[in-house]
Amino acid sequence: MPEQPRRFRRLIRQGLVYSVLLAVAILGLGGLGFWLIDPHIESLSDGLWLAFTTAATVGFGDVVPSTQASRAFSVIVVLLGLAVLSLVTASLSAIFVEKEVEDEERQIEKDLMQEIGLLRQEVAELRRDIQARDTSHPTPRPGGSNITGP
Repeated sequence: MPEQPRRFRRLIRQGLVYSVLLAVAILGLGGLGFWLIDPHIESLSDGLWLAFTTAATVGFGDVVPSTQASRAFSVIVVLLGLAVLSLVTASLSAIFVEKEVEDEERQIEKDLMQEIGLLRQEVAELRRDIQARDTSHPTPRPGGSNITGP
């Protein structure tokens, strides 16, 4: 399987793509909300900037909520932003941790396969030793006779 599709599937499985899309949606809706609610936000880009600085809890102070409604809205944006940005961070962390775990599991599997190979060799040697002993030392027959012929 090609590496690119597998990597993209891993990103989807770990939720990174969904987390990023959710973050973009929340920031977009937050920007639109600030633009519609706050009369001091003159453009959608200012609303998006305020949504980003609010969600990221940066608060540069260049654009701030000016009404009670926009301040209440900023609380919602902060809570949603923290949750979603935490999801993105967790998804990225999971990708790095999974890679390390996969590498570790591959090494364990490799070591186990080597150990199994050594055990097979040892069993084969033991079989040869047993067979060699059986042919060199005839087993006593019932009745006390050690004659090996008919």
